[in-house]
Amino acid sequence: MAIPKQPEIELPLLEVLVALGGRGKPRQIYPLVTQKFTQLTKEDLEEVVSGRTNKWTNRIQWSRQALVSKGEIESPERGIWAITEKGKQRLRVQEVSPPIVSSKVNLVEIYDEYEEGFKSLLLDKLSELTPRQFEEFAKRFLQAYGFLDVDVTKVGPDGGIDGFGRLKIGLASMNVAFQCKKWSGNIGSKEIQQFRGAIQGKYEQGIFFTTSDFTQQAKDISFQQGAVPIVLINGEGIVEIMLDKGFGIKKKPLYLYFDNLSDFMELPE
Repeated sequence: MAIPKQPEIELPLLEVLVALGGRGKPRQIYPLVTQKFTQLTKEDLEEVVSGRTNKWTNRIQWSRQALVSKGEIESPERGIWAITEKGKQRLRVQEVSPPIVSSKVNLVEIYDEYEEGFKSLLLDKLSELTPRQFEEFAKRFLQAYGFLDVDVTKVGPDGGIDGFGRLKIGLASMNVAFQCKKWSGNIGSKEIQQFRGAIQGKYEQGIFFTTSDFTQQAKDISFQQGAVPIVLINGEGIVEIMLDKGFGIKKKPLYLYFDNLSDFMELPE
C-alpha cells in the first residue's frame, strides 16, 4: 500500500510527543508513530529511497519539519523533538473539528519539505555518532574537501587537537588542525581560545567542528589579527557541505519544468 503522506502524519506525531511527556528522541518517536499506522506492511517499512534512506523514516522527518515551520514542534536541544503550546492547541482543536487536507499537489513545496527533512535526518544521524566516530567522520569530510595527509590523533589526551592535515594552496600547502565536539549546547569562546592555544605556532589554521552551533562570542573571536584563524563549522554547515560535495550521501538530479511562453505572447502579431 502507499505510505501515508506528510500531512497525514502530523497529528499522530504530535500525539506521540504528548504521550512521551512532551518531548523525545527520534529513536523513541519513530516506532510509536509507526504503531499509529497499522496498515503499513513489512515491505512499506523496509522501502528505501536514494539507495539507503528509509522512506518511512524520511516521511516522518518531512512531517516534523513541516510542524517546526508551523511552530508546533521545536528542538530545545540537538536530537530532541518537543511539542510546543501551539502544537498542543492544534490537538485540542482537532478533537472538535478534523482538519481538511487539500488534494492539490505543489511539487516545489514537496521538494522543499523533502530537502529540509533530509537535512534534519542527517543532523540527527550526526548526533548519534560517538565522539570517536565523529572524529573519523571529520577526517573523511576533510579528505572529500581536498585535504591531504589527514589523520586522527590517538585515543587519549590530545592537547585539544583531534586531527590534522594539509590543504594545498597553489604551489604551497597549509598545515591545519581540527577539533570535534558533540555537544547539545553551543560552543563558547572559551573552547575556541583553548583550541587556538593548542595549535598556535604549530599550524597555520584550525577547524572546529560541532554537531550543535557556536555562540556569537565564539564567532567574534574565530578570526583575530595576529592569531591563528579558526574556521567554525556547525551541524547545519556540515550538512550543507555534505550535500554540496556529495559526501556521505547519494543524490539524483530531478527537474521541474515551467513554461515561459508568456514572453512570446507579448510580441506583436
